[in-house]
Amino acid sequence: MLQTLQFYLSYPFVRYALIVGTLIALCSSLLGVTLVLKRFSYIGDGLSHVAFGALAVATLFDLGNTSIVVMPVTVLAAILILRTGQNPKIHGDAAIAMLSVGSLAVGYLVMNLFSTSANISGDVCSTLFGSTSILTLTKAEVWLCVVMSLIVMAVFIFLYNRIFAVTFDENFARATGLKAGVYNNLIAVITAVIIVLAMNLVGSLLISALIIFPALSAMRVVQNFKGVVIYATVISVICAVVGIILSILFSTPVGSTIVAADIAAFLLNCLIGRVVR
Repeated sequence: MLQTLQFYLSYPFVRYALIVGTLIALCSSLLGVTLVLKRFSYIGDGLSHVAFGALAVATLFDLGNTSIVVMPVTVLAAILILRTGQNPKIHGDAAIAMLSVGSLAVGYLVMNLFSTSANISGDVCSTLFGSTSILTLTKAEVWLCVVMSLIVMAVFIFLYNRIFAVTFDENFARATGLKAGVYNNLIAVITAVIIVLAMNLVGSLLISALIIFPALSAMRVVQNFKGVVIYATVISVICAVVGIILSILFSTPVGSTIVAADIAAFLLNCLIGRVVR
């Protein structure tokens, strides 16, 4: 098995997949803790469906780089969800549900009506659940992921104290003069960027797992915010690397294998948490 793995690692596309998978897992775990604590866990799922709809439209117009359409649309949807959620007539979960279901339906409708592919079901399934696209990344896509991941990490590190304040007590943060709305929008925008980057890795339906599972796993064991963020990052990166390697060795779907590794890590940390506490 080690010889087989060494053989596969000699190919650039496998190294690209590991680099991109590691970076996406790292960024997802950073924001995951904040989203879980702010009860925004479902926003990842909603935005992933929006990204699916935007991807279907971008494919319809035969754009070489679909991120040109998908990323701005997903970012706008993230801001819209937050703004709509503040409306007393439409709660946050209702706003997410409307955008999520609507975008998924429109995307599937567009792919059926205008697609020139002979295998529409296969294309939809690959987009929703991930495919081998993570193993066919170009250098340009890898560099895009590297640059966007560095931006996400830099924003989180430099604005850590403000994000921490908004996460735990938004009203107190506002009372101290902090513009909580601005940072909520920033968190939503960063989440949207991560969603778009992660679509090639796990598919649009499984993206929430990268955001939620590492954070919940870390919370079973660690008690403080910084510790949870660090531990969640370690778990997420390990699960991503293990998932990609296992999928290559055993020819399993990349996204599903990574999520299965995340579930196993969650169950393991639940047991560790019971013993430690």
